[in-house]
Amino acid sequence: MDRHITVPYDEKTARELKSGDMVYLTGTIYTARDAAHKRMYEAIERGEKLPFDVKNNVIYYMGPSPAREGRPIGSAGPTTASRMDRYAPALLGLGLNGMIGKGKRRDEVRQAIIRNNAVYFAAIGGAGALLSKSILDSETIAYDDLGTEAIRKLEVKEFPAIVVIDCEGNDLYETAIEEYRGD
Repeated sequence: MDRHITVPYDEKTARELKSGDMVYLTGTIYTARDAAHKRMYEAIERGEKLPFDVKNNVIYYMGPSPAREGRPIGSAGPTTASRMDRYAPALLGLGLNGMIGKGKRRDEVRQAIIRNNAVYFAAIGGAGALLSKSILDSETIAYDDLGTEAIRKLEVKEFPAIVVIDCEGNDLYETAIEEYRGD
């Protein structure tokens, strides 16, 4: 099913999303990769405030290439989500509603998604130039010293993603294989 969603979104919206849904996100999302996740995790452990309120928000696992003239951002393809698996449950526990990446997630992350009524989306790997066309604005908001791994606030319009793991724990990577095999 195709869904058009305004981000950030609430728990009710998260519960309506089902594994396999094609979603078009419009609004504000944030970027963070390995190094930024490590810093946020360490801040949580020290009881410090994060650079942005993760509650009801979506983090896109992406580090952009430099912007071409007249564009807010360069190629903006997803990075492998499992690299953030160590940190994701803590962020989900603070109310993060969604993550966008590529590839499978560990069971601990799937369980945290279920516990916190969140969603894991996949963006199409290798399509960074195309995905960047859905990004209207990009502003670095934290950890500027990390370069492409700094946290950015993105304004997106009709950003395409697929629900891979829904808040019930249904995992498209598993169900698609079963469906293909005829299990």
